[in-house]
Amino acid sequence: MNISAFMATSLDGFIARKDGSLDWLDHANALVPKGEDCGYSEFIEDIDVIVMGSRTFGKVLSFPEWPYGKRRLIVLSSKSLEIPKHLKGTVSCSRETPEALAKRLKAEGAKNIYVDGGLTFQSFLKAGLVHEFTVTIIPVLLGDGIRLFGGIPEDISLDLLSEKHYGFGFVQLRYAIQKPKQ
Repeated sequence: MNISAFMATSLDGFIARKDGSLDWLDHANALVPKGEDCGYSEFIEDIDVIVMGSRTFGKVLSFPEWPYGKRRLIVLSSKSLEIPKHLKGTVSCSRETPEALAKRLKAEGAKNIYVDGGLTFQSFLKAGLVHEFTVTIIPVLLGDGIRLFGGIPEDISLDLLSEKHYGFGFVQLRYAIQKPKQ
Protein backbone atom coordinates (compact mmCIF):
# COMPACT_ATOMS: atom_id res chain seq x y z
CA MET A 1 0.00 0.00 0.00
CA ASN A 2 1.25 3.48 -0.90
CA ILE A 3 0.30 6.60 1.06
CA SER A 4 1.02 9.88 -0.67
CA ALA A 5 0.11 13.57 -0.71
CA PHE A 6 -0.21 16.25 -3.37
CA MET A 7 -0.04 19.75 -1.92
CA ALA A 8 0.54 23.37 -2.86
CA THR A 9 2.50 25.68 -0.61
CA SER A 10 3.70 29.26 -0.63
CA LEU A 11 7.44 29.71 -1.06
CA ASP A 12 7.70 30.22 2.70
CA GLY A 13 5.95 26.91 3.43
CA PHE A 14 2.32 27.79 4.16
CA ILE A 15 -0.68 25.88 2.79
CA ALA A 16 -3.30 28.36 4.00
CA ARG A 17 -3.68 31.58 5.92
CA LYS A 18 -4.21 31.30 9.70
CA ASP A 19 -7.98 31.46 9.16
CA GLY A 20 -7.79 28.64 6.58
CA SER A 21 -8.26 30.99 3.63
CA LEU A 22 -6.88 29.92 0.26
CA ASP A 23 -7.38 33.27 -1.47
CA TRP A 24 -3.67 33.42 -2.30
CA LEU A 25 -3.94 30.06 -4.08
CA ASP A 26 -7.01 31.20 -6.02
CA HIS A 27 -5.01 34.23 -7.19
CA ALA A 28 -2.06 32.02 -8.20
CA ASN A 29 -4.33 29.58 -10.04
CA ALA A 30 -5.54 32.48 -12.19
CA LEU A 31 -2.02 32.43 -13.73
CA VAL A 32 -2.32 28.78 -14.77
CA PRO A 33 -3.21 28.24 -18.43
CA LYS A 34 -6.60 26.64 -19.11
CA GLY A 35 -6.34 22.84 -19.12
CA GLU A 36 -3.14 22.72 -17.01
CA ASP A 37 -3.56 20.96 -13.68
CA CYS A 38 0.11 20.55 -12.76
CA GLY A 39 -0.12 16.75 -12.78
CA TYR A 40 -3.07 16.42 -10.42
CA SER A 41 -5.23 14.35 -12.83
CA GLU A 42 -2.41 11.87 -13.33
CA PHE A 43 -1.78 11.70 -9.57
CA ILE A 44 -5.43 11.14 -8.58
CA GLU A 45 -6.08 8.59 -11.33
CA ASP A 46 -4.71 5.65 -9.31
CA ILE A 47 -5.95 6.77 -5.88
CA ASP A 48 -8.33 4.32 -4.16
CA VAL A 49 -9.07 6.31 -1.01
CA ILE A 50 -8.69 9.94 0.03
CA VAL A 51 -8.21 10.77 3.72
CA MET A 52 -8.60 14.32 5.01
CA GLY A 53 -9.44 16.20 8.17
CA SER A 54 -12.74 17.92 8.87
CA ARG A 55 -11.43 21.45 8.19
CA THR A 56 -10.18 20.43 4.75
CA PHE A 57 -13.45 18.61 4.11
CA GLY A 58 -15.36 21.77 5.02
CA LYS A 59 -13.21 23.77 2.60
CA VAL A 60 -13.76 21.22 -0.20
CA LEU A 61 -17.53 21.36 0.40
CA SER A 62 -17.36 25.10 -0.36
CA PHE A 63 -16.00 24.44 -3.88
CA PRO A 64 -18.49 24.96 -6.73
CA GLU A 65 -18.19 21.26 -7.70
CA TRP A 66 -17.28 18.09 -5.79
CA PRO A 67 -13.76 17.33 -7.15
CA TYR A 68 -13.48 13.61 -6.34
CA GLY A 69 -16.33 12.00 -8.28
CA LYS A 70 -17.28 8.63 -6.78
CA ARG A 71 -13.85 8.09 -5.20
CA ARG A 72 -14.02 6.93 -1.59
CA LEU A 73 -13.19 9.64 0.95
CA ILE A 74 -12.69 9.29 4.71
CA VAL A 75 -12.86 12.36 6.93
CA LEU A 76 -10.84 12.12 10.14
CA SER A 77 -12.71 13.87 12.91
CA SER A 78 -13.06 13.46 16.66
CA LYS A 79 -16.48 15.14 16.46
CA SER A 80 -19.71 14.02 14.86
CA LEU A 81 -19.82 15.19 11.26
CA GLU A 82 -22.75 15.79 8.95
CA ILE A 83 -22.15 14.20 5.56
CA PRO A 84 -24.23 15.83 2.80
CA LYS A 85 -26.90 13.48 1.44
CA HIS A 86 -25.44 13.35 -2.08
CA LEU A 87 -22.05 12.17 -0.69
CA LYS A 88 -23.23 9.48 1.76
CA GLY A 89 -22.32 6.66 -0.63
CA THR A 90 -18.68 7.72 -0.95
CA VAL A 91 -17.82 9.82 2.11
CA SER A 92 -17.53 8.45 5.64
CA CYS A 93 -16.14 9.69 8.94
CA SER A 94 -13.52 8.00 11.15
CA ARG A 95 -12.05 8.63 14.58
CA GLU A 96 -9.20 6.17 14.01
CA THR A 97 -5.55 7.04 14.45
CA PRO A 98 -3.53 7.21 11.24
CA GLU A 99 -1.94 3.85 12.13
CA ALA A 100 -5.27 2.12 12.75
CA LEU A 101 -6.85 3.59 9.63
CA ALA A 102 -3.88 2.61 7.45
CA LYS A 103 -4.00 -0.93 8.85
CA ARG A 104 -7.74 -1.19 8.17
CA LEU A 105 -7.48 0.21 4.65
CA LYS A 106 -4.66 -2.20 3.83
CA ALA A 107 -6.76 -5.12 5.10
CA GLU A 108 -9.62 -3.88 2.89
CA GLY A 109 -7.31 -4.00 -0.15
CA ALA A 110 -6.62 -0.30 -0.68
CA LYS A 111 -3.52 0.21 -2.81
CA ASN A 112 -3.07 3.98 -3.09
CA ILE A 113 -4.15 6.43 -0.41
CA TYR A 114 -4.05 10.19 -0.74
CA VAL A 115 -3.80 12.18 2.50
CA ASP A 116 -4.91 15.78 2.16
CA GLY A 117 -4.94 18.72 4.54
CA GLY A 118 -2.19 20.05 6.76
CA LEU A 119 -2.92 18.29 10.05
CA THR A 120 -3.82 15.00 8.38
CA PHE A 121 -0.65 15.03 6.29
CA GLN A 122 1.41 15.93 9.37
CA SER A 123 -0.12 13.15 11.48
CA PHE A 124 0.49 10.50 8.81
CA LEU A 125 4.03 11.83 8.26
CA LYS A 126 4.83 11.76 12.00
CA ALA A 127 3.48 8.20 12.18
CA GLY A 128 5.92 7.16 9.43
CA LEU A 129 3.11 6.21 7.07
CA VAL A 130 3.72 8.57 4.14
CA HIS A 131 5.70 7.01 1.30
CA GLU A 132 5.93 10.00 -1.01
CA PHE A 133 4.57 13.48 -1.55
CA THR A 134 4.39 16.09 -4.26
CA VAL A 135 4.62 19.73 -3.29
CA THR A 136 3.98 22.53 -5.76
CA ILE A 137 5.63 25.75 -4.66
CA ILE A 138 3.66 28.86 -5.53
CA PRO A 139 5.71 32.07 -6.01
CA VAL A 140 4.22 34.06 -3.14
CA LEU A 141 5.38 34.82 0.41
CA LEU A 142 2.58 34.79 2.99
CA GLY A 143 4.67 35.45 6.09
CA ASP A 144 2.28 33.55 8.34
CA GLY A 145 -0.37 30.87 8.21
CA ILE A 146 -0.78 27.12 8.44
CA ARG A 147 2.49 25.33 7.75
CA LEU A 148 2.71 22.29 5.49
CA PHE A 149 5.07 20.40 7.77
CA GLY A 150 4.45 21.80 11.25
CA GLY A 151 6.71 20.46 13.98
CA ILE A 152 8.57 17.28 13.14
CA PRO A 153 10.08 15.39 16.10
CA GLU A 154 13.08 14.12 14.13
CA ASP A 155 14.76 14.50 10.76
CA ILE A 156 13.00 12.86 7.83
CA SER A 157 15.36 12.15 4.95
CA LEU A 158 13.97 12.44 1.44
CA ASP A 159 14.88 11.24 -2.04
CA LEU A 160 14.02 13.63 -4.87
CA LEU A 161 12.02 11.66 -7.45
CA SER A 162 11.26 14.48 -9.88
CA GLU A 163 11.16 18.23 -10.34
CA LYS A 164 9.24 20.33 -12.79
CA HIS A 165 9.29 24.05 -13.50
CA TYR A 166 6.22 25.69 -14.98
CA GLY A 167 6.46 28.81 -17.17
CA PHE A 168 3.97 30.62 -14.93
CA GLY A 169 6.31 30.40 -11.91
CA PHE A 170 5.28 27.21 -10.12
CA VAL A 171 7.95 24.66 -9.15
CA GLN A 172 6.88 21.10 -8.38
CA LEU A 173 8.98 18.67 -6.37
CA ARG A 174 8.17 15.01 -5.78
CA TYR A 175 9.90 13.22 -2.91
CA ALA A 176 10.02 9.71 -1.51
CA ILE A 177 10.50 9.27 2.23
CA GLN A 178 13.72 7.36 2.88
CA LYS A 179 13.22 4.24 4.94
CA PRO A 180 15.34 4.17 8.10
CA LYS A 181 18.47 2.06 7.72
CA GLN A 182 18.25 -1.05 9.84
